[in-house]
Amino acid sequence: MSIEISETSDLDACLALRFEVFVGEQNVPVEEERDALDDAATHLLATIDGKPMGTARIVWLEDTAKIGRVCVLKAARGTGLGKKLIEAAVASAEQREGISKAKLGSQMQAIGFYEKLGFSVSGPVYLDAGIEHQDMTRHLG
Repeated sequence: MSIEISETSDLDACLALRFEVFVGEQNVPVEEERDALDDAATHLLATIDGKPMGTARIVWLEDTAKIGRVCVLKAARGTGLGKKLIEAAVASAEQREGISKAKLGSQMQAIGFYEKLGFSVSGPVYLDAGIEHQDMTRHLG
């Protein structure tokens, strides 16, 4: 099994993955899944044996890398792809001048996953697309 993760300009591939997971599996309304931030974000595409299986985006806000729209297709869950995707996003943030922390909004069931990757809960529970989330932060450097 060959896993590759890289920055991509293939937004269509990323959106197809996001729509399958967020709209198809989690019933996020289509109009809430895609937003104007996609145009300015850095997108990561994760492939297994050349096939797109996961994605994430990074929105750059002053000193913060806001990691979001993280998803892995069902067939690739449990392979370590999600961990590698977050590690790649953090590595990208660490290489960018002036970025001192990474932040993300975690669905409640994923908090333990992100804690193992060095993130800490940093806010109250809130609803995003009807799903409970909590913000999490990791200091870089």
